Amino acid sequence: MAITTTVDQVTDDLTRLRFVMVNLYFLGTADNWVLIDAGLPGSKTSIIETAEARFGKGARPKAILLTHGHFDHVGAFPDLLEHWDVPVYAHSVELPFLTGAADYPPPDPTVGKGVLALLSFTYPNKGIDLGSKVHALPEDGSVPFMPEWRTVPVPGHSAGQVAFFRERDRCLIAGDAFVTTKQESLYAVMTQEEEVSGPPAYFTPDWREAQRSVEKLVALNPEIAATGHGTPMRGEELRQGLAELVHHFDEIAVPDHGRYVPEEKKG
Repeated sequence: MAITTTVDQVTDDLTRLRFVMVNLYFLGTADNWVLIDAGLPGSKTSIIETAEARFGKGARPKAILLTHGHFDHVGAFPDLLEHWDVPVYAHSVELPFLTGAADYPPPDPTVGKGVLALLSFTYPNKGIDLGSKVHALPEDGSVPFMPEWRTVPVPGHSAGQVAFFRERDRCLIAGDAFVTTKQESLYAVMTQEEEVSGPPAYFTPDWREAQRSVEKLVALNPEIAATGHGTPMRGEELRQGLAELVHHFDEIAVPDHGRYVPEEKKG
């Protein structure tokens, strides 16, 4: 069983459950809520316990929405689906990795930046097969069961990664398009040292797409950002961090070496 280290409230209807190295989120109210991402392997019990503490005994989501399908965002499957039996939604481009049709590009432990990057050769990149449980998110950008929210495609870290955005309070659930700690560093992850950073370098195969995705999210002018890794950030601290990331993306986010580094950065 994964170790639950933090449960905290991001907004009145958004709750973060943090495991050692990754976040997932509960969005909504007792009569209408969804789970966003599915954590690490072995996290089923913690997810269910947190859901019941938040929404009441026997609570079950309307659906599970995936920002993307990397191993640390789908780890509770298939156990969680056996318990809840609810639909899963992801971007259509991500479906091959969730139906057993494709595997992700392998992680790159040569990117440097820290121990977690060095260990990434051990991280699974094999796709999973959710069969008929998984469905494509609506092409019009609407979010199932969450009418105030819209889907924002943010490829780069994975081909079909998405974020979710609500205009009313400019709340952004960013997936791993950017994160708020240096995910490559064991020290930063364990201490949750806050720093707006690019997507985890060891698992990002397309840096130019990742850069365009960050620019797209910055243009939304989010007030609150709940990311796949790191502590939720808001206000001026978030805006300054994102501005710095956009203006110095290659220096902050893109590693100096590695199999996926753009040729112009290598040069």
